Amino acid sequence: MDNTAFEQLATAAFKGERVAARRLATRTDVSEAQALSQVLTLAAGAPGLAHLLAERALLRQRDEQRRTERQENAAHKLARRQAGRQPSAAWQGWFDGSAHPNPGRIGIGALLCGPDGQRIEISRRAGHGNSSEAEYLALTALLEAAKQMGVTGLAVRGDSQVVINDVNLGAARGAKGLEEHRARVQALMAALGEVELRWLPRHRNGEADRLSQQAAGHED
Repeated sequence: MDNTAFEQLATAAFKGERVAARRLATRTDVSEAQALSQVLTLAAGAPGLAHLLAERALLRQRDEQRRTERQENAAHKLARRQAGRQPSAAWQGWFDGSAHPNPGRIGIGALLCGPDGQRIEISRRAGHGNSSEAEYLALTALLEAAKQMGVTGLAVRGDSQVVINDVNLGAARGAKGLEEHRARVQALMAALGEVELRWLPRHRNGEADRLSQQAAGHED
């Protein structure tokens, strides 16, 4: 038996049949190829070895087709998930709030940028309060502006770990005294759809910081 014929048998054989052939070859004087031929001939029964090989080839073809379909379906699902995340990356927002002194006069700043060059700057006074309240008011103003623009997904960055952690942790683990601010922000986020809220260092939040300081009447 040549190598091509043996490879055809080995490809058609199931794992258990290959194991049985190796055991048969060990117990007798026949080669592994001859042993495999005997095992498969026995498995084929009356229809014969050629019929079994044809059936196994068709089975492999079907398995390969199903495997290809699964891979294509997985690729399509991944593409849909990525497409669904695109809106959050399409719009970008930054916010910052300041209180001078703390507590004191509040200035809020925010920057909202869209995929087609939209740029909305927010810089205004917001009464009196502490720094956490100032940050929350800035975030609220940013989300309200996004809602007015019809944004359905937004990636938001700010340098206030207190506020970002408070929003992301939710009411069960949130900070005391900020409940109303948190509820307002979470309602706006729900209305916008997909909102990603993450912290970034203050030195990378320069535009929003500038706008908040400008509003408070302090240019650093």
